[in-house]
Amino acid sequence: MIPVNREYGQLHTPTEIRLNRAEKALEVDFEDGASFKIPAELLRVESPSAEVQGHSPDQKKLIGGRKHVAIMEIVPVGNYAVVLKFDDLHDSGIFTWDFLYDMGRKQDEIWAEYLKNLEAAGMSRDPS
Repeated sequence: MIPVNREYGQLHTPTEIRLNRAEKALEVDFEDGASFKIPAELLRVESPSAEVQGHSPDQKKLIGGRKHVAIMEIVPVGNYAVVLKFDDLHDSGIFTWDFLYDMGRKQDEIWAEYLKNLEAAGMSRDPS
């Protein structure tokens, strides 16, 4: 569990962040009462890092083969974000509070779009 302090500039502030290793998920409770359990796989394939997102929307990379990915560590970044260290050694994304809130709120539609894109590209969630 990581204690969280309010940081100006963020629309949403978590009150608690927990790593659920058994379910390979990040659990985040926000001050407005919203609570989300976000799968590690979804966080990994949608990482806000330049490695995944590129430097513009048309540079975004589709990441497959991460069905079993887990989060090894949560590292605080100031009072506004965390870095998630995944067991596939990806650790360059900075997950702001607002990013986590939006990911939690929209995870069903983001997940559906991801699966659609994987299928269209002939890719799989399973490791090769």
